[in-house]
This record gives sequence, C-alpha cells and structure tokens, in this order.
Amino acid sequence: MSDFPEDSPELWVEPPLKALKGRGALTNLPGRFEEQIIARTDDGWWQEPEEPGAPATFITPETARTILTRNQSPDLPFSVSLNPYRGCEHGCVYCFARPTHSYLGLSPGLDFETRIYAKVNAPELLRRELAHPNYQVESIALGVNTDAYQPCERHLQLTRRVLEVLHECRHPVGLITKSSLIERDMDILQDMAQRQLTGVTITLTTLDHQLSRILEPRAASPTRRLQTIRRLSEAGIPVSVSVAPVIPHITEPELEAVLTAAVEAGACSAGYTVLRLPWEVNPLFQQWLETHFPLRAEKVMNCIRDLRGGKENDPNFGSRMRGEGIYADLIRQRFNKTLRKLIKPGHNRFSDLDYTQFRRPLVVPETKKNSAQMDLFS
Repeated sequence: MSDFPEDSPELWVEPPLKALKGRGALTNLPGRFEEQIIARTDDGWWQEPEEPGAPATFITPETARTILTRNQSPDLPFSVSLNPYRGCEHGCVYCFARPTHSYLGLSPGLDFETRIYAKVNAPELLRRELAHPNYQVESIALGVNTDAYQPCERHLQLTRRVLEVLHECRHPVGLITKSSLIERDMDILQDMAQRQLTGVTITLTTLDHQLSRILEPRAASPTRRLQTIRRLSEAGIPVSVSVAPVIPHITEPELEAVLTAAVEAGACSAGYTVLRLPWEVNPLFQQWLETHFPLRAEKVMNCIRDLRGGKENDPNFGSRMRGEGIYADLIRQRFNKTLRKLIKPGHNRFSDLDYTQFRRPLVVPETKKNSAQMDLFS
C-alpha cells in the first residue's frame, strides 16, 4: 500500500471551512502572485480546535509617496480618488479591492481585513498636491477603494484631517461609506454642503441584520446606516444611497425595500452595481457562499454566470458594473421603476459640485533636515 495521499484520495480531503465571528473571509487564500502555495489537508489525524480565536487586527503606519489616484474608467463618475487606508476591517466578503493586498505579498482573504496600512502622511501629501502650480481642480472621491471611516479611523483621524485640508481649500469632494462614524465630521461636511462642495453616498446592501453580520461583519448595521442617512440629510448634506452589490438570490430580492427605506430616511438619489468577482474575490465569495448558503450556492452562481455572458466575471467597461442579459435587464427595470416612484422630479439635491471656489493652499517648503531628498555633495 502506497504512503502517498494521491493513491488514497478517500483519506486525503480538504477539511471543512468554518466561519470566524466578526470576519467576512473564511481563509487566507494565497494571492495570485505567490510562488509557493500551502494547502490544508486532513488525513484523519488532525483535530481542529473547538473554537479557533478570531484573528487580531494589526494597523501598520505607512509613509505614502503619492496620495491622489487617477483613473480613466468610463464606468466611474469620478477620475480622482483618495484612500487613506489599504485593507479594510469591515470585512465585506464581496469587496472588489481585496485583490490589491496581493501586491503587498499578503492574502486578499483574512489578511485584507486584519492587516491594515494607514497612510499617516495623507493630509500633508494632499496639501502639497493641491499647492502645485499645475494642479487642476477635479472632484476627489474619498474612500472609494477601502472605507475611509473604518474602525481605526476613530483614533487615527486621517480622514478628518484630509477633510480639513479640503475644507480650507474649498475643494469639492464626494464621500462613500457604510460607517456611521462619518457623523463625527458633520461640522465640516455641513459647511461644505452649504457651499455646494460635497455630497455623501451611503452603501446599503441589505436590511436583514442577520445577513449583514455575515456579509459585511464589521460595518454599521442596516438600521444604523439608515439613521446616518437621516441625520446627514437633516443637516442639509445631500445623501445618495448605493445599493451595492446586488447579489442574485441573496440581496437582490430586497432591492425595492432597500431603496424605499433609504429614500424615506432622506436619500435624494440612488445607484446600484451587481456583484463583481475579480481575481481572488471569486474563490473567496464561493467559499463564503458554500458555507453560509450551501443549498442556494449553485443557483446563485448560475445566475451570476448568466449576468456575465457565461463567465463568473466580466472585466469589460460598460458591462462590468450592471451585467448583461435578461436578468440584468430585469434588475435595471426594477431599480428604475422604483426610483421614479420614490423620487419626484426636482427632488434630487445630489447635483454637480462647484469647482470655482478653490483656493490654493500654502505649503511650508521642506528643509534639508526633513526632506527625503539627499544632498548630492553632502
């Protein structure tokens, strides 16, 4: 009898995955750039601990070289974005930004939500960029890749300091978050909103608290997000709701209910995207789906393939955000009809921002002592 596991596959199986409380991903799936991959196996002798402890969160200070990111995507309503953090503790299993942790040699799985990098010099870099003589004013999207109001922002306050720079310069900015922590900065946002310099988008995926706890475990609850929409709106800050992502047979049945609740809370506009599964997000999501919805998993994935022309992901501009085919058309019709019923013409206060008020900031020149540039003759 051979000792090699491939000759006795019935004894060499992948051990079952278990959900970790407070975390979205189930594993530390290797990034696509890893040269060596270690897989867990079970030959019948391994005994799993009864209750594996939830992995701790580590915040690493990072000195960034640049802070503004530019894109030319026709699918996005902005071309400039700023992200004070890399990785996100909210742990949303569907997050399209997870694969970016592969560039750091880390896993897009649990590493993405437990190993957070904070760009501690973000406010100073932003001030320097805005002060550049060639800088052209464009609305900055704050917190698009990873949430700018994730838990560590409560004590690091990088997002607030960035907002203070933008407020001082009267620079237009749009924010998107699923955290109630944004209410902390209402003093800045309210004044900017009065000058037509800002608008806030709150992501609301589901109204089901039980689903939210496993889908986006460390984000604010659905009820708390609705409360945030109401408070921002009552303060005169234009609020839009992003129903994203729409996951077939998981969150998709709630589409009309989510829109109705958001508009009743004060949202004056709305948008949506369907689930995207780029790179490592695909196996991570399928692990989550098989663990939490085993009887529905095949149906969900078949529907996703139908939205994506038979594939599990579509990276093409124009179709990657909304999907194609009969099911995509049905979602679009449901969304548009519900929105027309809820928001009357002229009630959308989420309008274009004013670029004409920009005031270039003053920047203290760097000295040789604090400059990163070395002297050629020193």
